[in-house]
Amino acid sequence: MISLGKDILIRGFDDSVHSELGKKAETMGVSINSIVKDAVEQWLDKKSPTPHVHDLLIYSDEKSMNNFLKSLDRMTSSTEWFKSFAVPPKHHTEKVLSKLDWFNGTVKPYKPHGVDGSKYCGKVIQNIAKSSEKKPLCCVDFIITDIANNSFSHAMELERTYDDARLPGLMFCPYKAEDFMKSDLTDMIELFLMHDRIFVLKNDGIYKLHITKESIHKIFLN
Repeated sequence: MISLGKDILIRGFDDSVHSELGKKAETMGVSINSIVKDAVEQWLDKKSPTPHVHDLLIYSDEKSMNNFLKSLDRMTSSTEWFKSFAVPPKHHTEKVLSKLDWFNGTVKPYKPHGVDGSKYCGKVIQNIAKSSEKKPLCCVDFIITDIANNSFSHAMELERTYDDARLPGLMFCPYKAEDFMKSDLTDMIELFLMHDRIFVLKNDGIYKLHITKESIHKIFLN
């Protein structure tokens, strides 16, 4: 518990961390409150503009995805996030998200495949952006899931297009693990690199993956 005018409970801030921070504060000749206040102010300065985040979700099954969506809904309740989604017809998440009062931005008739598929997906994005009334998005796009199931190369093309013209907020691109593992390794790595974060969903667990390009000599370094 740290007093900052009002008490703020910081989860994970245990006695050992508090003790270490106290030593650093004493060495620097400042208070713990000053260090924490400065850290918070720096974080707020960096987070002031609305983020344009493009995240990749790899999920094992429908249950894992539904658990994630319900958790995401709880985290964004009573906030300014514009909760939205797009889905193929009769997709298992449509009932879940509609019940939670998320905006369904899917455009009818549903035509994301074929020659005009990219144009159709652009209309979906425009529909969601317009309906958000400039609120930051919290959007999960299951149309990309359907496209990847039919043509991973088409999904990659759409990913590149969105990555070059991101909307303000959080855009989640979900892929079934089985579809993802069938993809070419080159496409897989490119997909990793064009997203800001990579999450794997399994049951109630959310696992964050990190990928960086390394040089051979780093294999021999700690």
